[in-house]
Amino acid sequence: MTAAPPDPAARIRARWQAARGPLFTDLYELAMAQVYWREGIAEQNSQFDHFFRRYPNYGTHQAGFCVSAGLGPFRRWLGSLRFGTDEVAALGALRDSAGNAMFAADFLAWLADPDRFAALELTAVPEGRVVHPHAPIVSVTGPLAAAQLVETALLNHLNYATLIATKAARIVQSARGGTVLEFGMRRGPGAGVSDGVRAALIAGCAGTSDVEASVALGSSPKGTHAHALVQAYLANGAGELEAFRAVARAAPDDCVLLLDTVDTLHSGVPHAITVFEELRAAGHRPAGVRLDSGDLAYLAVQVAAQLDGAGFGDVPIVLSGDLDELNIWQILTQVDEEAARVGLDAGSVRRRLAYGAGTRLITSHGDPALGGVYKLVGVERDGGWAPAIKISEDPGKVPLPGRKAVTRLYDGRGMAIVDLVGLADEDPLGQATIVTHHPTRPDVSSVHSPDEVAAAEPLHEPVDLTAPDEPLDVLRGRCRADVERLDVGVRRIVNPHMYHVSVTDRLHHLRADLVARTNPT
Repeated sequence: MTAAPPDPAARIRARWQAARGPLFTDLYELAMAQVYWREGIAEQNSQFDHFFRRYPNYGTHQAGFCVSAGLGPFRRWLGSLRFGTDEVAALGALRDSAGNAMFAADFLAWLADPDRFAALELTAVPEGRVVHPHAPIVSVTGPLAAAQLVETALLNHLNYATLIATKAARIVQSARGGTVLEFGMRRGPGAGVSDGVRAALIAGCAGTSDVEASVALGSSPKGTHAHALVQAYLANGAGELEAFRAVARAAPDDCVLLLDTVDTLHSGVPHAITVFEELRAAGHRPAGVRLDSGDLAYLAVQVAAQLDGAGFGDVPIVLSGDLDELNIWQILTQVDEEAARVGLDAGSVRRRLAYGAGTRLITSHGDPALGGVYKLVGVERDGGWAPAIKISEDPGKVPLPGRKAVTRLYDGRGMAIVDLVGLADEDPLGQATIVTHHPTRPDVSSVHSPDEVAAAEPLHEPVDLTAPDEPLDVLRGRCRADVERLDVGVRRIVNPHMYHVSVTDRLHHLRADLVARTNPT
């Protein structure tokens, strides 16, 4: 039997995913693990929760929800996590300020056990789902030292990806059905841009210019040509028209022409129409034009008018150049007015617009970091679980202790109304009245009847480290469905309505009691 030929996409995917090793961590994780090992508590069963405390605030506008991303790459990293000979040797060579070995040889031998991380168990909100502050996204349960050691990598994988998925979801919402493409690779954070590209695709971007990511994820790369191509033809005395013809000869069925190298309306569009007529005569359909500078709303309408007049009313118009959710919203508002001035149907113009979002998407312009944290919430002791607490002068930084469950409640319309965080062993809906509390303000509480809730959904699912990657279409569909179940006010681009995250009465009192017992003041 002949073996199947090697899959080049699979090899590319493996290289794309293998950028991080076991030393992809902060020093203090290893230092704490050594303390736990020395003190005999390294194997104590524990639980850590990953969550964030606030939505991204972009200055002029704010997010009213986030989209979870990054779990897939982290799951793969954890599934292959081993401290091999090279890593142990590198750690053994490190010296403290007195010149002594930073890590003991017997600790490193313990660390190098190939099954060191095998006992870790994860539950998580699946990738692509909408998530909110203070509700755990991922819970890690297992031996204390092993669970501690995965903190940095988990935060690195999930925080940036969730930040970019959130930005992308907002841009997709703002585009009102228009196609959004991710064009930010050149401005992203080095090789880490891969996580951002993947997150943007999960959140609804229809494609990316990143060829490696596209191949690895089974997507088709998207792109046009740059101004340099037209400049090269100009410098060689051939001109813009011949540059456009060269593009059309190379890709007659995917010909998208960049119009603004010379003069968008008086050179770019007329030359594009000439090439499109030649393509049509040869049996090909033009794929689009792109605008990368100038007043994009005005130019889009003017370009649409010229294309319509030449019989190309169905040719897409791609807009690019520092786009984000706010200026796409502004562009569409202006398009309505500009179209009316020239007698075009604004709806028809909007429907043919597509958006290439680059720098502002891949850097989450305005708020470039998600403050996700990873906190110890409990340890197993004396046959049961003892909750862990952290005291802070800021009530918003006092985490929710104990092993918990997150339940999403829906109203009769099928819209999400509350994410309810409670202890894992309680049934908050099986009561005559439901008492809930604000997650950070002890003075704010509410009383609800179970009749107000039409459906309740547990959000956490077990994470299988050996399962195959979820297809991109599945992740996109999950995101789209969750966003559609948010109230329109929560999805607003500016000043969104607050989505409610609430804490059960039992969890609220557990935290208050722990704070009172732990705080010496």
